Amino acid sequence: MSGYEARFKVWRGDTRGGGLEDFAVEVNEGEVVLDIIHRLQATQAPDLAVRWNCKAGKCGSCSAEINGRPRLMCMTRMSVFERDETITVTPLRAFPVIRDLVTDVGFNYRKAREIPAFVPPSGLGPGEYRMWQQDVDRPQEFRKCIECFLCQDVCHVVRDHEENKPAYAGPRFLMRTAELDMHPLDAASETGLDRKRTAQDDHGLGYCNITKCCTEVCPESIKITDNALIPMKESAADRKYDPLVWLGSKIRRRSPAD
Repeated sequence: MSGYEARFKVWRGDTRGGGLEDFAVEVNEGEVVLDIIHRLQATQAPDLAVRWNCKAGKCGSCSAEINGRPRLMCMTRMSVFERDETITVTPLRAFPVIRDLVTDVGFNYRKAREIPAFVPPSGLGPGEYRMWQQDVDRPQEFRKCIECFLCQDVCHVVRDHEENKPAYAGPRFLMRTAELDMHPLDAASETGLDRKRTAQDDHGLGYCNITKCCTEVCPESIKITDNALIPMKESAADRKYDPLVWLGSKIRRRSPAD
């Protein structure tokens, strides 16, 4: 693809409001949207605010909405667009704008702090953990998350309903709960913590209606819905509605000392 001039609409503004501003900017072969945003900063809009870091799709910093779809700017190649197409770049819609393309994603860090941490098994010290490889593999997929928060942004439960945010952790942190629940050495239950119950009662698992939009925008191709959210929802439903599962949860297990 030889060089050409592309039409861009970039959202400019701050907490008081703003709107789309038109730009015509040079595009060269092999470039990504973040390259164009940087060229805009260098040549036409030096005060354009944008968050970025690695430019390699691993830090999650340059999240934005490109033609209405949540994407990483550094991983969205200009070659996927037609040359005569107008490309619109706007901030993440689910979070408050700070300035231009930079949003306040503090909601996500508050939710992260609400998720109970891994509970180490008693009686085992550093270097003494032993796990079957298949038990390691199951939650390993979720650890690829780069916390770009695209899944949080696209989830309509928070995107379209601000009032849901206090009760709903969002797909990224429900996935974190599932990851810890699947960890073969997590000893949360020994402390009285039931991760499945907290996912349902404290983190809003029931709000999710498995549209899979979070999976569709994940730049790491994590199957958030199929491998984390659906198993958690099935477990929660079994616990609540399956009489045998309910009865089993009510019977006190005998400890070795009994």
